[in-house]
Parts: sequence; C-alpha cells; structure tokens
Amino acid sequence: MAQIISIHSFRGGTGKSNLTANIAVAVASQGKRVGIVDTDIQSPGIHVIFGLDEDSFTHSLNDYLWGRCGIEKTAYDVTAELKTADGYREVAGKVFLVPASLKAGEIARVLREGFDVGLLNDGFQELTEQLDLDYLFIDTHPGLNEETLLSIAISDAMVIILRPDRQDFLGTAVTLEVAQRLDVPEIMLLVNKSPQAFDREAVIEQVQMRYGVAVGGLFQENDEMLQLASSGVFWLHYPEHPFSQEVHAVAQQLMAASSH
Repeated sequence: MAQIISIHSFRGGTGKSNLTANIAVAVASQGKRVGIVDTDIQSPGIHVIFGLDEDSFTHSLNDYLWGRCGIEKTAYDVTAELKTADGYREVAGKVFLVPASLKAGEIARVLREGFDVGLLNDGFQELTEQLDLDYLFIDTHPGLNEETLLSIAISDAMVIILRPDRQDFLGTAVTLEVAQRLDVPEIMLLVNKSPQAFDREAVIEQVQMRYGVAVGGLFQENDEMLQLASSGVFWLHYPEHPFSQEVHAVAQQLMAASSH
C-alpha cells in the first residue's frame, strides 16, 4: 500500500518544492514507484524543475478538479526528463508528476471559487492504485487551509520545512500542533536555507529542543543551488554535494519509517 507523504511549510520561500522534487527522485532511485502532486494550486511550479511547461502537458490537476478528465490523465511519467549536467542518469524506479496549471485564468478560478476538497482526496487514492505507487508526495500550499488540512490528515508521514528564521519558527509551531492533533503517524522537520556561518549542530539542537520533534536534515545555502535556478533536480546534477548527501539521508529515513 502506498505511503502518502505531505511536504509542508508555514510560509512560502522555504524551498519546499525543490526539496520535494529532490527527495522524491532520491526515493525513486531505490527502485520505487513515486508520484508527486502539486497541490499548491495558487502558486504552482514544481513541474518547472522536471522540465515541463504548459505546452508539455495537456491536462493538469485543475482539469481533474473541474471534472474535465480523470486523475490518471493528469499524471506524467517524468522519469525520462531526469537529466544531469552530463545528460540522462538512470533512475531505477519511476517518477510521475501531477502538475497544477500556471495559467492566470485557472489560478483566478481557484481563488474565486475554490474546489471540492473531497474530490482531491479521492484523486489521491485513485492515483496510488492506478499507478501502483509505493510513495505519493504531496507538495502542499504554504500555510493552513482546507486542502492542506486534508493532505495532513490522510498522510502517513509529514515533512515540515522551515528556515532558521523567527517567523518560520513561530509558524512551524502552529503547523506542528495541527499535525499532532490530526495524529499524523510520522513527523519530520527539515531545516533549509541555513546560512553557512551558522553552526549545523547548534541549529539542529535548537530546533529539536524547541519542538520536541526530530530534525531529519539540515540544508545549507549554496551557490550551486542558486546557479541551477530550478532548472533541474539538484540531487542528479551534484550527486556528491553535501546537499545531495543530506537529501539521500532524508530519503532513507522516510523509507525506513514506512517499513515499520
């Protein structure tokens, strides 16, 4: 049975989509069938990391939510799009992506009308069955709204991303309390965009003491990430980089937790 993993942050700008893409690909590299759904419908973009644009896909999550197609038509096998700096790199498993539309009219409709959150839940279940997924990663909308609460509630695990920033610390406390009240089985914190000048172990200790939840990884700011500029999956381009090694460690932790 597929494990559903929500990846969330209380505020935007935490690098959530980039980490979602990297962790999902790292899991797929272990021979797993992995799905990613972009439920950040108000500000989508994870498809850009996989080399897709509006002209590359005929259906998006929006089409499913408006009743224009079944959920299976919105899923794209992006395994062949996983390029490195030197070209294609073999990934033992499969990666399927359900993108949300970047069209202004589609985003405006969501903001104006909303959508049936229950239908989204049905879509998650159908997707895992039809694609025979081992893992389904949900790239959520920052903050707490109805669809985010649904994603959290049905998740087997939740990854909360924060920066070493006071506003992030306060918002993460709210998110964590909600997740705990919804009885999410596994909760992991990831610290992202930590300045190089910050002591790694000191930051991890501070976060763990504040929340009483394990920090699964800490990712430092780096020039290579800025240079890549979301034009690919960092883990594939820089497999030996400390950031990529941390991604691999997080992927291993999530897989180990799901096997319990």
